[in-house]
Amino acid sequence: MSLLSQFLQALENAEAVLVTVDSVRGSVPREEGAWMAVFAHTTVGTVGGGRLELDAMGHARNQLQQNLPETTVRYALGPSLGQCCGGEVHLRYAKVSASDIPALQARLAHSHVPVALFGGGHVGKALVTVLGTLPVRVTWIDSRDEIFPAALPDNVYCEHSDPVHAAVAELFAGTRVLIMSFSHAEDLDIVAACLARQRERADLPYIGLIGSKTKWASFRQRLLARGFTEQELSHVTCPIGIAGIADKRPEVIAVGVAAQLLQVVDSS
Repeated sequence: MSLLSQFLQALENAEAVLVTVDSVRGSVPREEGAWMAVFAHTTVGTVGGGRLELDAMGHARNQLQQNLPETTVRYALGPSLGQCCGGEVHLRYAKVSASDIPALQARLAHSHVPVALFGGGHVGKALVTVLGTLPVRVTWIDSRDEIFPAALPDNVYCEHSDPVHAAVAELFAGTRVLIMSFSHAEDLDIVAACLARQRERADLPYIGLIGSKTKWASFRQRLLARGFTEQELSHVTCPIGIAGIADKRPEVIAVGVAAQLLQVVDSS
């Protein structure tokens, strides 16, 4: 179960204070938008740990008990807090209840980066397990029936598409695309569809294709023959995954691919 699902499920039965990193300056433990839900006896999520989080929990529980209005508090991460980051964090405290669930679902889920994963094979299944723990919204696409497992992370949504590349046109703007279908023919069609969309809309920041340099050399020639330019082909990353990992087990490949995806997200 994702942190968001844990939070909203708990909120059905008890009020909480949602603590959100409202703004930051300098070196800080968490980014803007990070959140922690503080209930009377438990918390979900984190705003950075350490003394900052301990003080935030105390402030939130006092607000919850006293039924105080929404407020924003500035924290200097220096000697007074026993944290050496040295930056500055503004935390926003807002009391929330079950009636706020729809708005919170839309607001907090919207902050998740859209990812399209084409392919339900061994690597695809391993990658979904990893992505299920990350702040992304995954659309998992395959042309085969009954390929998806029954149990899925809360942030993964399955889609059957035949032909599989037809799904490219309906992806959310800003989607990061990972291509690892069961056949080279499908992979080629998906890459071509992504490049055609990129030419028209320029809204797919990352197109990653699983495979070797030899596979990409073959694809490159075929895509050039279809009329794509060298500049357009440079938008495709192949092989995918961070460098320096030789292990070919699906679970290891999945970690390397997810790490590269996070690098792309952080740099965009």
